[in-house]
Amino acid sequence: MNEIAIISGKGGTGKTVISAALATIGKNIVVADCDVDASNLYLILLPTDYHSERFITGYKAVIDYRTCTNCGKCISYCRFGAINKLSDKVIISETDCDGCMLCTRVCPSVSVSMVKSDNSYWYTGDFRNGKMVHARLAPGEENSGKLVNVVRDQARKVLKETMSDIIIIDGPPGTGCPAISSITGADKAIIITEPTCSGFHDMKRILDLTANFRIESYVVINKYDLNVEVTNQITDWCQSNGYRIIGKLPFDTRVVDAMLNCKSIIEWMPDSEISIKIKSIYRDIINN
Repeated sequence: MNEIAIISGKGGTGKTVISAALATIGKNIVVADCDVDASNLYLILLPTDYHSERFITGYKAVIDYRTCTNCGKCISYCRFGAINKLSDKVIISETDCDGCMLCTRVCPSVSVSMVKSDNSYWYTGDFRNGKMVHARLAPGEENSGKLVNVVRDQARKVLKETMSDIIIIDGPPGTGCPAISSITGADKAIIITEPTCSGFHDMKRILDLTANFRIESYVVINKYDLNVEVTNQITDWCQSNGYRIIGKLPFDTRVVDAMLNCKSIIEWMPDSEISIKIKSIYRDIINN
């Protein structure tokens, strides 16, 4: 099995565009969009025949005002500042509540209960080159790292059902909990960077992360021709630190045209320079 994570240290590097391109080269591929806070790969791959399930991100406290005596005991016990009085009425801030349940235990009138935060979903579906799993974390809900784990677990389940041997993971940007969840246990990582100072800096951070997990990592410089000087700096740094650059992709406005038509650049312009280079990256990463 090849479990390949496509990640970047920052947003806007072209990670999802390249993930879509790689996903539409082979056949019987499983794609896991692990950017659950801003999932958008499905807009290009257009999966169908959906199966969806709710994801419980946690619990929030609510007050039954029919029995609440406004004694304020829950206010003094809450360590998250989520409970206050407004116009002599006890209120709970949904965004501040951590779901610790302490208020339910100390309430003398048993007026506080916990309700599920279950407005998030994960989905599986078919796309033209295989199967796709992705998720949507509802605004204000938490545990994005846990939802990423659900997406990956479902992708592995689909892999076994379809007898596939490739999972392409479109990971979230950055180095936080969702990014860690998306790369843990992956066989290989492709780090997408761009020739900017911030792109260079964040590439180093994400390579430090993959090194800690001992994941075989490769670098792709997207839009390399927009700043050749920084591209050369990235190239020199990677060579000095033992990281292999497996592709330098040119800036091509037709990538946007492809996305507007819900296609990858591989499908839209298969003979373009960028498509040829992405195909070479695919062969390289699969065969190594």
